[in-house]
Amino acid sequence: MPTKDEIKDVVLEYVIEEYVEDEDEEVGFDTPLISGGLVDSFSMVSLKRFLENSYKISLPDEEATPEAFDNVLSITDLVLKHLAK
Repeated sequence: MPTKDEIKDVVLEYVIEEYVEDEDEEVGFDTPLISGGLVDSFSMVSLKRFLENSYKISLPDEEATPEAFDNVLSITDLVLKHLAK
């Protein structure tokens, strides 16, 4: 099973690759993604699909909330919760 740090790194790398247009924009583990306007609802769906495919998990729609996807740390916690099942 991947470690919390490994998941955080993978998620952050994905977010930067897919959603950050300005190379000078700094994005960290606690950067607000949805409330900060970096990730929209369509992007959230693709991020959810990426997580499910990468970690062979299923994230129920009721848990894939804007709050759960608002930063890399909360996304990592959600992934770890479902990896432990």
